[in-house]
Amino acid sequence: QVQLVESGGGLVQPGGSLRLSCAVSSSITDFYVMAWYRQAPGKQRELVARITKGGNINYEDSVKGRFTISRDDAKNTIDLEMNSLKPEDTAVYLCFARPAIWRQDTYWGQGTQVTVSS
Repeated sequence: QVQLVESGGGLVQPGGSLRLSCAVSSSITDFYVMAWYRQAPGKQRELVARITKGGNINYEDSVKGRFTISRDDAKNTIDLEMNSLKPEDTAVYLCFARPAIWRQDTYWGQGTQVTVSS
């Protein structure tokens, strides 16, 4: 059974920084894609950043230059470093993993709350 557990969420002031981490419990250590999504109240879940096993990275435009995604396959973790946070970044952040391009199963964490407010 694959399990993903996020940590690092909390309350920060605008302009502040926060680092999220996702611990993956699985025998798989080279997921095809690992990613961070977020979902604000009343809104659809959106992709924030993703990284493939080959190191290819993509960011949502609004976080580009402020957020950094990384993965450590030896530790089976996914990190999201968030800088220059804005109130509109407030959301539940969820980590995601897909084992392989040819597999249909995907896995999600339960989410961690990030609140940016003065």
